[in-house]
Amino acid sequence: MIKVVHEFKEFALKGNMIDIAIGVIIGTAFNKVVEVIVKQIFLPPLSLITGGVSMENQKIVLKEPVTLNGIISTDEIAIGYGKLIEASVDFLIISLTVFVVVKFMNRLTDKAQDTKDLTVKTPKDIELLDRMTELLEEQNKLLESKNS
Repeated sequence: MIKVVHEFKEFALKGNMIDIAIGVIIGTAFNKVVEVIVKQIFLPPLSLITGGVSMENQKIVLKEPVTLNGIISTDEIAIGYGKLIEASVDFLIISLTVFVVVKFMNRLTDKAQDTKDLTVKTPKDIELLDRMTELLEEQNKLLESKNS
């Protein structure tokens, strides 16, 4: 039990937990923005194309509700495909945005790892690895010239 507490303390102090919390908070806020974009920008024109019908309420009724003396005795059975369309548009927007952000981050990472690019500061570990590679190449050339 103590080991688990110690491991959790290390995990939390390394910043991983803070990174996760920030990701969840930003993700939640981003989800709200996407939901508004889908419901207020994309779905109204789609609704206009379908004759002013709200996409959220679109469904295929398999069985109508049965009423006896004004009381519903059997509920309606329907496939609600409108919410699927809405969720699909949400997914497309989120996945496209994540793709663009990851692509941008990869470009920045690649630029930072290029030791010859002086416009971006290269991390120290990358500089050291690059220098080690250069030294190993020099050593191999010296060994090859001695063996020849």
